[in-house]
Amino acid sequence: MTQRTLADWLSYLEQLHPTAIDMGLERSREVANRLGLSQLAPKVITVTGTNGKGSTCAFLAALLRAQGLRVGVYSSPHLLRYNERVLLNGQEASDQALCDAFAAVDAARGDISLTYFEMGTLAAFWLFQRAGLDALVLEVGLGGRLDAVNLVDADLALVTSIGLDHADWLGDTRESVAFEKAGIFRAGKPALCGDLNPPQPLLEQANALPAPLFLRGRDFDLAIGDGGWHWRGACASGQVLELHDLPLLDLPMENAALALQAYALLGMPWQPEVLEAALLGTKVSGRLDRRYVDWGGKRVSLLLDVGHNPHAAEYLSARLAARPVAGRRLAVFGLLADKDLPGVIGPLAARLSHWAVAPLPTPRSRPASELQAALTNLHASVSVHENIAAALESQCEQATPDDEILVFGSFYSVAEALSWLESLATGD
Repeated sequence: MTQRTLADWLSYLEQLHPTAIDMGLERSREVANRLGLSQLAPKVITVTGTNGKGSTCAFLAALLRAQGLRVGVYSSPHLLRYNERVLLNGQEASDQALCDAFAAVDAARGDISLTYFEMGTLAAFWLFQRAGLDALVLEVGLGGRLDAVNLVDADLALVTSIGLDHADWLGDTRESVAFEKAGIFRAGKPALCGDLNPPQPLLEQANALPAPLFLRGRDFDLAIGDGGWHWRGACASGQVLELHDLPLLDLPMENAALALQAYALLGMPWQPEVLEAALLGTKVSGRLDRRYVDWGGKRVSLLLDVGHNPHAAEYLSARLAARPVAGRRLAVFGLLADKDLPGVIGPLAARLSHWAVAPLPTPRSRPASELQAALTNLHASVSVHENIAAALESQCEQATPDDEILVFGSFYSVAEALSWLESLATGD
């Protein structure tokens, strides 16, 4: 039999289970037991939240690696390559490593049906356990309580933010979302929350376990000024720790503050210069991600962001307001059908001079005509395009070097933009 390529495996995974999402841990736990997946690394940190998971994971991994630790990171979804989901000490897992892991999980599952995400999560765990890592940073895919990542008992559990998204699975109130996300907490293990207004179910879950709870605004916090920012928190013994005059970051500093508090609880060396350098060097594709392209003899500025729900749109709007540009801001926008269209475009409509909208390359895409109608109702200037690449090219044509093009609305939007940028760089 010819060995499957990674593309073959991913196609196979998509057909394994009758539904893309099937919340629950029973099936995954049984396969994990068959694989002998138990202690994946000496330290495990699990991260959930409506927004901010990716950058929080990246900040935390950078802080740990700056101390010489070998760190694994699991995240989703990917932008261009599935390999992005599994990082082994800063390097993407190879195609062959992922194929071997999928083969091991597939053999162990027998007649147990697993979703694409469950297969991928168990494959990542299989690789992590064999890699001899010092620490793991695991990003929850959806919710927390019933997500496959929650098979692992984490030493630290982080909740970045609590907003409304995935209502079909998590409910349509912040309280129901908080209950699901607090499902990653463990008795006696620190739980951290970066949301300034955590709903009661999260507080109740931490109290019931009990789990030591560290809240932003009470136990740790940050203050952002014009030229820098400051952080205050505490180590596990309760001693106050502070960092002053940190350089401003492109990524959300609220998430850096949460990562710093998690790091402080791990009992690692506290070296301000090392921590500052680690934070400053952290980059995440598609999160407030600045790129430049030469188009028609001019340099055009792009800002890529995967924000796709009202909470993310409000944050993005605030960041744009805090960093004005000399010219206009133009948008390239696509959205999935199950997302809150008014909630996403509302906070940004007044900040963007013209919107180029397009369908996304998935059956789950919201039609561009619906995007156009919603924006027209807000009296926004809007044009419709065949795809994200065409929308980008249209905006590049009219942009001046003083303008900025914001590409957002979905991981698909940003992935299409990155593919377009790659094709320009390679001449394809």
